[in-house]
Amino acid sequence: MSTQEALALPSPAPSNTVVINARCSLRIQADQRVIVVAGLPVHHYCAEDEVAEAYATVFLVESGFAQQSDVARAFARSVRTIRRYQARYANGGMAALGREQGWRPGRRRISGKRLRSIEMLKSQGMSNRAIAHRLGVTEKAIRKLVGPPKAAESAQLVLPAIATEAGKPAASGVPSAAPSGEDGDRATESAQETVTAPEAVNDDERVPMSLDRDASDRTLDRQLALYGLLDDAAPLFCEGSSVPGAGVLLALPCLIASGLFEISRKLYGEIGPAFYGLRTTLLTLLLMALLRIKRPEQLKEKDPAAFGRLLGLDRAPEVKTLRRRLTRLAARHCAEQLGAELARRRVDQRGHLMGFLYIDGHVRAYHGQRVVSSNAYVARRHLAMPACTDYWINDSSSDPLLVITGEVDAALSKAMPRLLREVREVVGERRVTIVFDRGGWSPKLFAAMIKDGFDVLTYRKGRCRRINERRFIRRRAKFDGRLVDYLLHDQPVRFLKGRLRLRQVTRLCDDGHQTTVITSRWDLRDIEVAYRMFERWRQENFFKYMREEFLIDALVDYQIGPEDPTRIIPNPERRALDKEIRAARAELAGLERELGAAAVNNAEQRRPTMRGFKIAHSRLGKQLRKARARVSRLFDQLRNVPRRVEVRELNERAVVKLATERKHLTDIIKMVAYQAESDLLALLRPHYARVDQEGRTLLHELFATAGDIRVSDSELNITLAPLSSPHRTHAAQALCAILDQTATMFPGSRLRIRFAMRPPPRIGLAFPGSPAERSTAAHSAPAP
Repeated sequence: MSTQEALALPSPAPSNTVVINARCSLRIQADQRVIVVAGLPVHHYCAEDEVAEAYATVFLVESGFAQQSDVARAFARSVRTIRRYQARYANGGMAALGREQGWRPGRRRISGKRLRSIEMLKSQGMSNRAIAHRLGVTEKAIRKLVGPPKAAESAQLVLPAIATEAGKPAASGVPSAAPSGEDGDRATESAQETVTAPEAVNDDERVPMSLDRDASDRTLDRQLALYGLLDDAAPLFCEGSSVPGAGVLLALPCLIASGLFEISRKLYGEIGPAFYGLRTTLLTLLLMALLRIKRPEQLKEKDPAAFGRLLGLDRAPEVKTLRRRLTRLAARHCAEQLGAELARRRVDQRGHLMGFLYIDGHVRAYHGQRVVSSNAYVARRHLAMPACTDYWINDSSSDPLLVITGEVDAALSKAMPRLLREVREVVGERRVTIVFDRGGWSPKLFAAMIKDGFDVLTYRKGRCRRINERRFIRRRAKFDGRLVDYLLHDQPVRFLKGRLRLRQVTRLCDDGHQTTVITSRWDLRDIEVAYRMFERWRQENFFKYMREEFLIDALVDYQIGPEDPTRIIPNPERRALDKEIRAARAELAGLERELGAAAVNNAEQRRPTMRGFKIAHSRLGKQLRKARARVSRLFDQLRNVPRRVEVRELNERAVVKLATERKHLTDIIKMVAYQAESDLLALLRPHYARVDQEGRTLLHELFATAGDIRVSDSELNITLAPLSSPHRTHAAQALCAILDQTATMFPGSRLRIRFAMRPPPRIGLAFPGSPAERSTAAHSAPAP
């Protein structure tokens, strides 16, 4: 029998050959390189000749012999580098493929991550040489980065055109002003004498300078920001009719009264030099929230020029610019202090509503790919999943007072001590009642709260003795303009072995269910105790409103940080064992049911003894013993596994935590926007009968209403178009009249804002009006 001949397979490529694709290869021998296409050498060069190698990559791609990805892989380059070689060759030929020695033009000597450190050190008054010594770079690199001293630059930028009109305010109401700073040279001082000094507007805010006269062209101000001479652009308004969204400016008096601009200026200083500075960034985010632009990405769908007219700019900041500003603000780590200062201002303004404070946690589910150490029960989904918990503190009218986003435990009872410390710092020494749900149930916690000067109001957790229905008494009262009718029973109860005496108010529902409320307030009527407790659902409605209207559950950024290695978290191994035990016990229960059913159906004539029954069902008995042994073994393993472990003991994947500063900052801005809506709602209440049912809907319509903008030397006149119905227009007119009396200045300017409303359409066949209006119109009509 003849031997089988070997197949004519292609010989493997030698080790000194790099295969580019099926047609092309790169032959390497010593310091020589040869490009082979279909067995023919087409290009030869030396390994040290970088220009020739770059040309070889361009040649292969441009000739169609190989694709960019194949060439990049063979030459150990990126696809982007191959494209760059092609562009250079197309523009300048072989000479353009050569790379000049030295630092690439335009590339920073200092990484962008250290720019904030340089800005902070420069603001502290350190010299360029001291900063360079601290960062380990040359003084020349720092000088090129920060530019020449501002005093010398400002002396050069005092133009004669400004000096001629120094004593006259600009047509838009914003004066021309040189940038303020420290003592400079004589040239700077003499130049600043020719420019109008900025005045304090809206507390101690200074009017920013502006070199532009045309509100639709801010080229000069952008140049000032480019050279580092402008921290924020001055608002310049151009007149216009039917400007979209002009109604949102009605919220400015409430936004300024909240103190956000003043407190942010004290905490953050400036985030410039920039055209879009701190004030413009905050105002943009606030107006976005009120106009229901829920994410910065949604600015792509808006006209930047139209939105910019509401800010007094030629264009509103776009997505990337706004994200950079948020990142720069988050780098200061002042969000927690900002929220506390705003809460103190709110307490001073609305102290009468701080008697009852509602505390609850809002769970934000996380759907990313990272391993997050914190899990929480998401009630909306009825399951536990990776999530972060934000704790909100609301006043008695359910308006938010404070939001705490940080490293707190998911259980409300464990987070309560820290939350109470935050509340005490905000409200001062006054005694307040803390209202919360069963998640904070802990008699030991109640005793500590009462000792610290807080009162408790919460639901009772666990089983308690049912009260006879004949002992309930019907109570009726009126709170906040609403009639309340409850069947209640009041009695004292004791906890902690009799050391803690509290009050228990039980409500009997129509279906026979008894809801038990525990409180330390003995001075209140039982019906008021029940009413305040059941009003906690207003906070749940607040969460729903914020989730749908302001998108507080959205992931603001993708930044993460390493988890604290000593932080104690639930052991994930124990969670996996619990799941396995539940499955094993379910299997054991099924086998037991099957064996029990076989015993019930056993024919005693055939198998009168248990021995015969076991022999007949030996297979089932063997499976049952095996399942019991498995459950016993799993329980033994569970006893040896600790319930909680430190993060550093987890070896599977790196456990991280989501960055919270930027999320906290955006939540505070959205909270201020909600507070402004609530303040406008309170002003609107006497003039709109259905304010409880349609008040916020009316504000949404009012914010989106177009209006006319007219500018004078000292006033900014906003005249809004009529709303969808005459009664809504009349309510809006009353609101404009109230806001007009506040004499509010537009942030960053001298312009006093005047609000007005166009009159509704004349009463006629289309709008006949009420009977009283028709009778008044008939009596006032002239006789024929």
